[in-house]
Amino acid sequence: MPDVAALPPPASAVSARPARVQSIDLVRGLVMIIMALDHVREFWSPTPVRPEDVSQASALLFFSRWITHFCAPTFVFLAGVSIFLYQQKTVRRPAVSWFLLTRGLWLVALEMLVINFLLQWSYQMVLLQVIWATGWGMVLLAALLWLPRWLLGALSLGFLALHNLLPTIAPVTSANLIWALLHNGPFLVPATGGSPAFLVAYSIGPWAAVLVAGYWVGPWFTLPLEQRNRRLRLAGAALLLGFVALRLTNWYGEPTLWSVQPRGSFYTVLSFLNITKYPPSVLFLSLTLGVALLLLSAAETAAGRGAEVLRTYGRVPFFYYLLHLLLISLGALLWTTLAFGHPINFGFIDRKDWPATYAPSLLRAYVVWLSVVGLLYLPCRWYQAYKRRHSYWWLSYL
Repeated sequence: MPDVAALPPPASAVSARPARVQSIDLVRGLVMIIMALDHVREFWSPTPVRPEDVSQASALLFFSRWITHFCAPTFVFLAGVSIFLYQQKTVRRPAVSWFLLTRGLWLVALEMLVINFLLQWSYQMVLLQVIWATGWGMVLLAALLWLPRWLLGALSLGFLALHNLLPTIAPVTSANLIWALLHNGPFLVPATGGSPAFLVAYSIGPWAAVLVAGYWVGPWFTLPLEQRNRRLRLAGAALLLGFVALRLTNWYGEPTLWSVQPRGSFYTVLSFLNITKYPPSVLFLSLTLGVALLLLSAAETAAGRGAEVLRTYGRVPFFYYLLHLLLISLGALLWTTLAFGHPINFGFIDRKDWPATYAPSLLRAYVVWLSVVGLLYLPCRWYQAYKRRHSYWWLSYL
């Protein structure tokens, strides 16, 4: 996933290089590991029941999906924090603005040309997800970072708090496409004139606002540790309390209302926790970012082998992201060829086309997930060391 501070800035713009913020690397590494579980599950163990369907899904299936909700908001928020920290290393704001513009467009291109192929093994459709939305968020921030900090905060927090009031655009046409990109849930732009169809899974507005919110919070990470952690804890606790209070009312901030479940009180709790990611609702972001802020407040001084492993993954986020998709996708291609006689991309075929001998297995998904994460450690450690030894300009884009 994209991160600016994890990569060296252009040599012409560098002043003194400050020490890294260890909590950012650790928390980012943690959610990167969790993220891989979701991608493995989609390739290796799709289920006929949606994981979010608390009326049918098992608790393990529900939580296997639910825990991964924390990944995208944390990634995008920390990308915003990292942009602010990167800005502190440079002499001129125009250099930061230009870097965000070019890197944002580079991420958009990578989503469309590279990541789409890794996910689909073809270009039958262009799927626009988190890298695409983050890239456009960087493009927007390239212009917005010239605004006063108070105004940036007001714009981002105001949009995040109120965007659930925006109507869903339907049907989406060329005339209202920009508005649909601002807030809509997933929508399809049909193929026309020989061009492929586009499935917009991540609307730009909320994710760009999360990125800007991270940039606005960035100065907290330059404060003395005790003061920084106090602010992070207070903000995280406020978001979680707001989540509980609003969720109890079923009044605002989440289109999927919770209800008492016939399966029992435990599944009623799951209904309460079941929140909407596409687009990310107010309560989705309150819960996920609230937890992320609390983790950041506790992670700076974490020590031991486990903490260092997490930081290794967190220091090379985009390298990890591309490599983990390659391993998961290539592994699924080989597995389905051996198991069913031909390659099957379960993420892009109808259930009716599943082989008769296929059976979902969360055990298989978890074994593959742990294997992928383990295989990525040495390459990530090598790339981390390579970045420390070199300052090539192109490292800022990978």
